[in-house]
Amino acid sequence: MKPNISDPNYSNWILQLKQKFQQTQIKAAVQVNQELLKFYWELGADIVEKQEKTDWGSKFLNQLSSDLQSEFPEVKGFSIRNINYIRQWYLFYNQPNVIMQQVVAQFPDQKISPSQEIEIGQQLVGQLPDRYLEQLFQIPWGHHIAIISKCKTIPEAHYYVSNTIRHGWSRTVLVHQIESGLYQREGRAISNFSQTLPAPQSDLAQQMLKDPYVFDFLTMQADFNERELEKSLIDHITKFLLELGAGFAYMGNQVPITVGSRDFAMDLLFYQTRLHCYVVIELKKTDFEPEHAGKRNFYIKAVDAQYRQKGDEPTIGLLLCKSKDKVVAEYALSDINKPMGISEYHLTKILPDELKSSLPTIEDIENEFSKIKGSDNND
Repeated sequence: MKPNISDPNYSNWILQLKQKFQQTQIKAAVQVNQELLKFYWELGADIVEKQEKTDWGSKFLNQLSSDLQSEFPEVKGFSIRNINYIRQWYLFYNQPNVIMQQVVAQFPDQKISPSQEIEIGQQLVGQLPDRYLEQLFQIPWGHHIAIISKCKTIPEAHYYVSNTIRHGWSRTVLVHQIESGLYQREGRAISNFSQTLPAPQSDLAQQMLKDPYVFDFLTMQADFNERELEKSLIDHITKFLLELGAGFAYMGNQVPITVGSRDFAMDLLFYQTRLHCYVVIELKKTDFEPEHAGKRNFYIKAVDAQYRQKGDEPTIGLLLCKSKDKVVAEYALSDINKPMGISEYHLTKILPDELKSSLPTIEDIENEFSKIKGSDNND
């Protein structure tokens, strides 16, 4: 049975929503996503206000959904589920912790009492900066649902909104980045960039590195060695590049380099297109040891001497190890004169040897699948 609210204010509001949405449909030919999201934002604000100021009851959203779907039966965005998401979306960006962050940012040199925070906070509700709202309206609605469902704070959500715009992430990639904790990991590597690179380059380089790196797309034996890890990463190079981040171009593995009369091989060599420099990556199965930094420094110097061309910035080294002592790592980098970062990597799907040996291979699964299909075709 269709719910009914006899309040004329409600009927007038439905009429206003109908007119507003019809106007939105006209503009949508040019700016479909932005105009729809602006409408959703205003609808969310209206819903919150109506719930605070009227006594329309707990079934208010159900009737709203029913009425809008009756007026616009071809539109899928007015289901009760989506109406709830619209309300949650608006409330997410007006949550109390955001207000307090805005208060602190606006009054950095003043001590503000709790009562003042509440008073100022009430004035700030719904007053997100226009430039931030414009960013919100630039990504698809499905991305927003993923963000508000998985993020806890506005800074975290803003990070994923901005990076979706910058890198063109699909919803699948966005969800992967959120679930892997990219916001918490990016820019956290221990490095000496501030001492070895000029300010703009050092800041960007630091932001490019994560700690830890998460290689949860690998299934490794418990006693894997560094070469097996390297091969697995190369076999999954697309996912490896996604984890490294934007701008990494793969140049090769076990890249030969000759110094004096000796030949050496670098684990992994990349070129970072945003930093305009080579990045030498070394993999260590063990915990970080100070001597690892010295060898990495040697390789960086060799790449600078033999690979770096005019226009390239100084080569950067990245050491990925099983674990590290932060103080030891900082000590080890303090006197290194080449730019270097140290991060951990996590393998979340390591299998014991005896278990892995008992599992079917990809070929076994494909063969069985082919047999099943052949059997079905013969029936």
